[in-house]
Amino acid sequence: MTGVIARRLLVNYRVAPEVLARLLPAPFRPQVIGEWGVAGICLIGLRAVRPRGLPTAFGLASENAAHRIAVEWKERGATLRGVYIPRRDTSSRVSAFLGGRLFPGVHHRARFSVRDTADHVAVSLVSQDGCTRVGVEGCVGDSLQSGSVFGSLAAASAFFERGALGYSAGRTPSIHDGLELRTAAWRVVPLTVERVSSSFFEDRRAFPSGSITFDSALLMREIAHEWHARGSLSADNVERAGQ
Repeated sequence: MTGVIARRLLVNYRVAPEVLARLLPAPFRPQVIGEWGVAGICLIGLRAVRPRGLPTAFGLASENAAHRIAVEWKERGATLRGVYIPRRDTSSRVSAFLGGRLFPGVHHRARFSVRDTADHVAVSLVSQDGCTRVGVEGCVGDSLQSGSVFGSLAAASAFFERGALGYSAGRTPSIHDGLELRTAAWRVVPLTVERVSSSFFEDRRAFPSGSITFDSALLMREIAHEWHARGSLSADNVERAGQ
């Protein structure tokens, strides 16, 4: 599938690795930067998404959200890195119906609200099943927010560019569907966040007080891209990372 990323927000949290480890299925374990694991929300507005070769006029537009955890695992003796996605939400009926069937990952229907100008972005969503609520608002900035685990914009950009391969829950328990994002160019700018909320990351049963802190946010715009299915992954066909 090919199309255009009209807008992509990467909203990032630093999290105690042992907390993330409890949320991850085999074969994944948290990537660690210093003493922290990294998790977050990818909020992505797409347009002209279609099978490669079809004219743009046949493409679809949608708003989408993925709650993500930066992970690593071992496969055929090599340590690989990417993201595990416990939850996907979408405005698209097509994606919700076909996700986990024709293309990777189960998608849940959600209602999105977006305000997007040259220097200001606000995105919120509420899922139809009531399980997910997200709100993010901010302005284009000059640098990462103080205290970020990444240290610099260049380090953050490189980290997320390397994390283009994601695995998410499929329709069969313990089988994780793979999807890789390939971009024609990679350009991010810092977003200075004015407000951020996530029912997922604010759940104190999963993330006890003191175990998670908002870290930073990045913004991408107007990027040609392709999605490539990468097959499935399970604990039965790979070795748990680090063992």
